[in-house]
Amino acid sequence: MPGMAVIGSQWGDEGKGRIVDLLSSRIDMVVRFQGGDNAGHTVVKEGKQFKLHLIPSGILYPGVICVIGNGVVLNPEVLIEELDSLEAEGVSANNLKISSNAHMIMPYHIVMDRAAEHRLGKSKIGTTHKGIGPAYSEKALRTGIRVQDLQDMKIFKTKLEESLKINNAIIEKIYGLEPLDPDEIFEKYSKYAKRIDRYITDTTFLISRALEEGKKVLFEGAQGTMLDIDHGTYPYVTSSSTTAGGICTGAGIGPSRIDEIIGVVKAYTTRVGSGPFPTEEIGRIGDYLREKGNEYGTTTGRPRRCGWLDMVILKYSITINTLDTIALTKLDVLSGLKKIKVCTGYKYKGKIYNDMPGHQSILHKCTPVYEELKCWDDDITGVKNFEDLPHEAQDYVKYIEDTIKIPVSMISVGAERNKIIIKDDVLENRLFDNGRRSTLIV
Repeated sequence: MPGMAVIGSQWGDEGKGRIVDLLSSRIDMVVRFQGGDNAGHTVVKEGKQFKLHLIPSGILYPGVICVIGNGVVLNPEVLIEELDSLEAEGVSANNLKISSNAHMIMPYHIVMDRAAEHRLGKSKIGTTHKGIGPAYSEKALRTGIRVQDLQDMKIFKTKLEESLKINNAIIEKIYGLEPLDPDEIFEKYSKYAKRIDRYITDTTFLISRALEEGKKVLFEGAQGTMLDIDHGTYPYVTSSSTTAGGICTGAGIGPSRIDEIIGVVKAYTTRVGSGPFPTEEIGRIGDYLREKGNEYGTTTGRPRRCGWLDMVILKYSITINTLDTIALTKLDVLSGLKKIKVCTGYKYKGKIYNDMPGHQSILHKCTPVYEELKCWDDDITGVKNFEDLPHEAQDYVKYIEDTIKIPVSMISVGAERNKIIIKDDVLENRLFDNGRRSTLIV
């Protein structure tokens, strides 16, 4: 039965939340399997804008079970703020489930994240200062504190005191900052424990049972392929596995659950933070895309760096995630430009690279090789069928298909729920066919 997933296929911010929202009316469970509150999904429902950082977008549908999986690093303070904001809008979180094995972000993780970035100066990675990296570091060191520890505060206190012996020493001696008070942290987390205890469970068996019973399960990732800790533009990446492979470890399912994979890609390219960005446009075009596309981070509000669609990155994402088809977002943002550029390769020291270079120095110093296409002036936000798009818009979509050799099956032409064109007539049957499993990568 369908085990679907939503994963970023560029540098994140591809529109994952609205795709999950679109699919959630047809599925039974949404699972977030990696990342932390450094992610942000914006969903528009009945004119209201919901900005979600930890809770899966499916929470807006009363019948959908929403799971925060073991691969997530969870800041309970942020989670509670998110619960409060949803409840204030009349959205129930009764169907939320949190993995007891998920690791927690602690106050000292945030302090060290900010201090480390400040110390790096011009070489900073561009983190969100949310403590994500330090939390994953402690997880790998096997000294982290997990959500289940909130269910036995004696264990929690012991682990907290042991952790602070090391982390306070780093905070004081390396960064020259004041140490954190263990009693103050314990008091705060004791309150958090009481608030979220009812949501904590063994989500691995919960997910497995749902799949075995024929339920439709959607796996919702955070960030994007190019921010993957192994396959992204290291070190300017996040600290988790953002690609399809991360589903297995971050949710506790086997790879046989993954069959059909759909990649959802923004019609241009953006990234937040530092790191290489070959097609970045600094100036009028970049400003145009940023303002028209409202390219500001959901989590931090930082302006996103904007540039043209990069086929090298897209083909790389297809390889890493074995994509079968594409859902294209924000096509409407390109309306009104005189021309559209598409990067088909990189040039470095006289050599053309049509595939992702194997060394980071090339990606940092390469020059994009472009092809130009005609643009359109029409406002396409009201278009409901592919054939009714301007010919230039149709040509752009067909150009993408011809270049990457897989079809574009969905096209978003606006932020609202109903602003998506289903180009592939058999998409719905293929995604929700009871006879096979599917994975949606965004």
